[in-house]
Amino acid sequence: MSAEKPINVAVVGAGAFGRNHARVYQQMEHAGEPVHLAAVADLDPARASALARQFGPDVAVFSDLAELIARGGIQAASVAVPTVQHLNVASQLMAAGIDVLIEKPLAATLADADKLISLAKQHGRIAQVGHLERFNPAVQATLPLVSRPMFFEVHRLSVFSPRSLDIDVVLDLMIHDLDVVLTLAKSPVKEVRAVGLPILSPQVDIANVRLEFQSGCVANFTASRVSTEKVRKLRFFQPQQYISVDYTRQDVLVFSVAQGAQPAAISVPGAPGSPIQIAKPSVHAQEPLQAELRAFVQAVRHRSQPAVPLEDGRRALALALDIQATMREHGRRVNLDALGARTQ
Repeated sequence: MSAEKPINVAVVGAGAFGRNHARVYQQMEHAGEPVHLAAVADLDPARASALARQFGPDVAVFSDLAELIARGGIQAASVAVPTVQHLNVASQLMAAGIDVLIEKPLAATLADADKLISLAKQHGRIAQVGHLERFNPAVQATLPLVSRPMFFEVHRLSVFSPRSLDIDVVLDLMIHDLDVVLTLAKSPVKEVRAVGLPILSPQVDIANVRLEFQSGCVANFTASRVSTEKVRKLRFFQPQQYISVDYTRQDVLVFSVAQGAQPAAISVPGAPGSPIQIAKPSVHAQEPLQAELRAFVQAVRHRSQPAVPLEDGRRALALALDIQATMREHGRRVNLDALGARTQ
């Protein structure tokens, strides 16, 4: 057991994301970490009560955010409400002196994102955005390997679910990979090309995007929430190296070519004497959400810079909104409306 006084946390929003946040906070508490799940809030009192009951009688239930704030004693909160409510909820919490972890995407608009950044500074709050894949052990193991990435190929495919249909597949799924690639590429985006289609919902359900960075790096993204399989993979190439990251399996494969190797000398990768060697960096498997919430709680306790600051969330949101605009323009150019597609 830790000798440190527990941080009292609340989860605002009792949907799928909120349930997972509450679960992990309590797992951390039961493991002896200095954090305590103190409250759950949701506009639907029945849903809030049902979630709180899973975690014991000492978890307070609220259907009104003002009542949760007035209760006092809450030091930090996960904001897991619909995206359009992020600014409203997080601003009230921060004004009341409560640190926040805001689920991705950070906000519905860049203006909202800018207000959140400004309010966090104004109130002196720790504010982190929930870009979960940053905490994936495979991504963490990849960061030291990055030298000069020149080409990315990224696939994120999911089977259809009624969850998160208030946003399209770019803000729902692809934004994870946009954030990771922006972190790895370390270069401003120069050009965006994109196409997207609604299939089973009024929003775009499948999208393909090509980015060109000022460094000359190119990245291709495919995101779908109407797939028959689940795929979470990122691959990138840099001089003398190809690196493959599997988010789901949490593993990394590195194919490296010896400096100065001649094409005629290339043999079976990994074979003795081959100039192509295969390495599998050590990865400490863990649930990314647990790593994310642990980093948030530590930042709250030590008043330190969060691992994923709101500025990074804004950066990913800005790119996602550019992609959405490009998809709309592509739809108008090829007259998708006339073909019966819904491009709203």
